[in-house]
Amino acid sequence: MKGWDDLDKQAIHQALQQRTITLPDGTRLPALGQGTWTSGDIKANKEQEIEALQLGIEMGMTVIDTAEMYGDGKSERLVGEAIRGRRDEVFLVSKVYPQNAGLKQIKKSCEASLKRLGTDSLDLYLLHWRGRVSLEEMVEGMESLKAEGKIKRWGVSNFDTDDIEELWSVPNGQNCATNQVLYHIGSRGIEFDLMDWHEKNNIPIMAYSPLAQGGTHRRALTTNAALREIASNHNAAPLQIALAWTLRSGNVQAIPKAGQAEHVMANAQAAAIELTQEELTKLDEAFPGPGHKAPLDVI
Repeated sequence: MKGWDDLDKQAIHQALQQRTITLPDGTRLPALGQGTWTSGDIKANKEQEIEALQLGIEMGMTVIDTAEMYGDGKSERLVGEAIRGRRDEVFLVSKVYPQNAGLKQIKKSCEASLKRLGTDSLDLYLLHWRGRVSLEEMVEGMESLKAEGKIKRWGVSNFDTDDIEELWSVPNGQNCATNQVLYHIGSRGIEFDLMDWHEKNNIPIMAYSPLAQGGTHRRALTTNAALREIASNHNAAPLQIALAWTLRSGNVQAIPKAGQAEHVMANAQAAAIELTQEELTKLDEAFPGPGHKAPLDVI
């Protein structure tokens, strides 16, 4: 890519390869992937969004997350274009609407996503959030898609501790591969009990909006004095420190959305940042963890 030295890119790529998470089936994945919420919504941004996704793949950010909800399929179509000819390089994730997760609809939804993405199968298929379809029926549908080869594994999104424990109790519920939830340094509610549950059961967390998608949270991340001081120590930006913080445990996979090549490179550089214990303590003081149980934070 223009503007980036090949040696710098190689060094960042190597650092990314050392940051991994492990799925329950033993599959190792980069801890830093790519989100695509709003990608494809604006036609004028199409080429730069495709270029950004392809740069991310080149840098080793090969997990790409999308959903049938995003732009009513626009995001999946854009991802399909970005990965054309290089599907084998990518770990592809999409999500099904809760109302489409029943036995009568889930296969149709999955096949529609596959068509938009231009592929025969998904590496991971997630229930976008919990709806009225029973967990038993959702799991049965997911297992059926696995048996047909349309998906390789399945998981959930926006499940709190009670939800994931209930899922664990239904037949084949323990085949869940991940739980995608909102998590960043300004939103630490999952640390109260959900994250502990995941670590105990060896199920990684997939963190969406790890840079706080807009609003007051994001402003806090860019203006906080502790973040700015630590960023200065690493010759980085505050948001890069926030992303490095999200990746610190080794059991969290972050999927920030980056619509431009410059943002992709900034995210990739963040994955190479190692925060000291002193810095982590300072960030804990600036952004305290939860002192009580609160409803799951979602956007």
